[in-house]
Amino acid sequence: MTALQHPDAIRHFQSLCDACQELAHRHHGPSELRLYADGYLHALRRTAMLDPLTQRRLEDLMERWIQDPSSFVGADGDPRVLYEQGRSY
Repeated sequence: MTALQHPDAIRHFQSLCDACQELAHRHHGPSELRLYADGYLHALRRTAMLDPLTQRRLEDLMERWIQDPSSFVGADGDPRVLYEQGRSY
């Protein structure tokens, strides 16, 4: 089971997902997203804020999330929908 149950791990996952979606919106590719996530996860690992098992689950989940193309596509197939919903122009 790789589901996150620790509240701090969930918050870190959400923060990473939001940051990666913003980077994707600015035309960064999967390899750059992975570098960003790796740096974030490394810093989190160094602070030892999460127990090792929770940290590993977070890392596994992020790896799968970044590799899944549907993580960056809106409901209608347009990735821009993810970023423009909350904006009012």
